[in-house]
Amino acid sequence: MSKVAIVYWSGTGNTAAMAAAVLEGAKAKGAEAESFTSAAFSASMMDDFDAVAFGCPAMGAEVLEESEFDPMFAECEGRLGGKKIALFGSYGWGSGEWMENWEDVCRNSGAQFACDYVICNGMPDADGLEACKALGAALA
Repeated sequence: MSKVAIVYWSGTGNTAAMAAAVLEGAKAKGAEAESFTSAAFSASMMDDFDAVAFGCPAMGAEVLEESEFDPMFAECEGRLGGKKIALFGSYGWGSGEWMENWEDVCRNSGAQFACDYVICNGMPDADGLEACKALGAALA
């Protein structure tokens, strides 16, 4: 049984809803899965999990949330080499550039993507939630 961490930051609840669906998808595939806010997760926990899903909405000029999520993620970057991961998040404007940039950072750090990222414009609809469940299942 694989151990999966779902680590996210959410300001409006959109990314939190996505994280809940990722958790549901991982558990449905038989993984031992846990969900953490970015404040409750640290780089030292990376080795405790076989796979990690990171979720963060686009902020400002299409960047990761800067006060809590980005510092936590920056600490985790050095432990991404060979780690099975997936990315998800919501946005309200723009084209998804923040996710493409984030994916490049992860790829350059040696992360192994379990699947394509999932982004939702605003609150995830039924299709978005299903995509998040599939993301969780891919990590399992």
